[in-house]
Amino acid sequence: MNDFEQDNLLTHINIPADLRKLPVEKLEQVCRELRQYIIEVLSKNPGHLGASLGVVELTVALHYVFNTPDDRIVWDVGHQAYSHKILTGRRDAFPTLRQLKGISGFPNPFESEYDAFIAGHASNSISAALGMSIACELGGVKDHNVVAVIGDGAMTGGLAFEGLNNVSTNPNNLLIILNDNDMAIDQSVGGLSRYLVNITTSHTYNRIRYYIYKVFRKLHLISEKRRENILRFNNSLKALLNRQHNLFEGFSIRYFGPIDGHDVQDLVQKLNDIKNMKGPKLLHIKTKKGKGFKPAEDSAIEWHAPGKFNIDTGQRIVPQKLDTPQLYQDVFGHTLVELAKQDKRVVGVTPAMPTGCSMTCLFKVFPDRAFDVGIAEGHAVTFSAGMAKEGMIPFCNIYSSFMQRAYDHVIHDVAIQKLHVIFCLDRAGLVGEDGATHQGVFDMAYLRPIPNLTIASPINEWDLRNLMFTAYHATNPFVIRYPRGKGTLNDWQNEMEILPVGKGRKLRDGHQVAVLSIGPIGNEVVKAIDLIMNSQTDLNNGLADGNLSVAHYDMIFLKPLDETILHEVGKNFSRIVTVEDGIIAGGFGSAVMEFMAENGYSVEIKRIGIRDRFVEHGSIPELYKICGMDAASIAQTICS
Repeated sequence: MNDFEQDNLLTHINIPADLRKLPVEKLEQVCRELRQYIIEVLSKNPGHLGASLGVVELTVALHYVFNTPDDRIVWDVGHQAYSHKILTGRRDAFPTLRQLKGISGFPNPFESEYDAFIAGHASNSISAALGMSIACELGGVKDHNVVAVIGDGAMTGGLAFEGLNNVSTNPNNLLIILNDNDMAIDQSVGGLSRYLVNITTSHTYNRIRYYIYKVFRKLHLISEKRRENILRFNNSLKALLNRQHNLFEGFSIRYFGPIDGHDVQDLVQKLNDIKNMKGPKLLHIKTKKGKGFKPAEDSAIEWHAPGKFNIDTGQRIVPQKLDTPQLYQDVFGHTLVELAKQDKRVVGVTPAMPTGCSMTCLFKVFPDRAFDVGIAEGHAVTFSAGMAKEGMIPFCNIYSSFMQRAYDHVIHDVAIQKLHVIFCLDRAGLVGEDGATHQGVFDMAYLRPIPNLTIASPINEWDLRNLMFTAYHATNPFVIRYPRGKGTLNDWQNEMEILPVGKGRKLRDGHQVAVLSIGPIGNEVVKAIDLIMNSQTDLNNGLADGNLSVAHYDMIFLKPLDETILHEVGKNFSRIVTVEDGIIAGGFGSAVMEFMAENGYSVEIKRIGIRDRFVEHGSIPELYKICGMDAASIAQTICS
């Protein structure tokens, strides 16, 4: 695919106001150019391809019809908003997508006034947009439209239904656009998904409704006070003609669709027709994930975020694995299958992430014991609790940052009852390019205060397998957190063993400084101590001269802590450094400080981890350096 010609339309669109100067007949060309640009950039700089290609026409139509940024567009599941970013002043910056100091992969109000609301986790758009719409009404700003764009499986989230339930209770003119592509990241699941695929609109009904509308207007029978009764009558008439009740109209929301989401001119017409209608309304559009790039259309799951690829051949550029370490997620997936083969009580649960967490391994071998519950983290936890109550052993795999959405369920439905649910928190710690909404840095701090939980983190793949085996043999709720990406071992498939709960290990002897780490970040500590030991010939780096004696303990368990190690360290060291891949406020380092204070040890403690901040997007090495968590920075802290 060649570079664009200088006189193409996209190069002249710097803000949506420029787009609105074009005749509607030119919008199809804009859509083609947008697709080409997204494909060109993402082939070299990986990002979320499929979802963004699927909403190109919708994005163009929205910015053409609505007066953004005064009119608000609230995106749900923000990885579909690339064309939105390109049209709203970030075209030239688009190649910096997801790079350090570049533009975010998700809408972010701090980045642009056109990004009306944050969009990293799913299902929040309706609630947020409803709040904005009612605020406009209360503030007397009657001419501002608010649009919620929800799709990619986000309608399965409970928050979406809580928002829908409130849409008709207060005066508002909210427009909800349901981008229905029958997909989340993996295939959408559940009754709602099947319902959205099958729903229809009757042409006979539309003709009758329009005729009745004209008659009522002529007789002055339509008013806002009568709108609810008329809407209920319309809903009943549609159900009679369609022989199907409409879910959304059951919420007293005016429903339109489904329509072709790739016909930009028709979208413009439909949006113009309904945008000034009073009361809440929903436009249901049908789109195809990966639209315009055949490999992505044919394999939407694989091309959700494909990495680098060859545009001409459609081949993904996947680095050869050779004899390199496995991804932590793959170690989890294969180990889960091993445990499931040993015990028919072992089951797997994931909220819409079977590919991302490698639970696809279990789906292939034991499909009746693997459950994808859709984008519904709270349900995933309570569903797992229900199975555990009846004697099953559920491994519930949820990304760390998404586990935040199920916090009450962990406390109320699992921990209080001491149910044997094993939570495997993938993407724990800094995750890199996905940025602030996805960094899994809070789990240790928010889970540590909950009674009855065991919380652990492996330093490598062997310990991940050992911890899964240990958790399987436990009887109480068990949390295992591990990072995104590869481990450190080429030979990862060890003979699993039960680890003593609450016991760490000493990795290196020393007598001056004790470094306590938890999880894979301990590998950076190993490198840091090696730097210190080898620094006698390089005194300009500010390190010690190689004579500093540093002990290193891998604690493994956050809860319960290894008190034997902590007493040993408290008695024998005057300086302690704690290292964790998580927020330090309330996390591992805080737990160590609490122990030392409560047991009367007077010791200097320095904590390495994430300070009181949200961490931006960038590569893991870049973010480690920014947060002082890379080997060189850790070495400096140890020696300071």
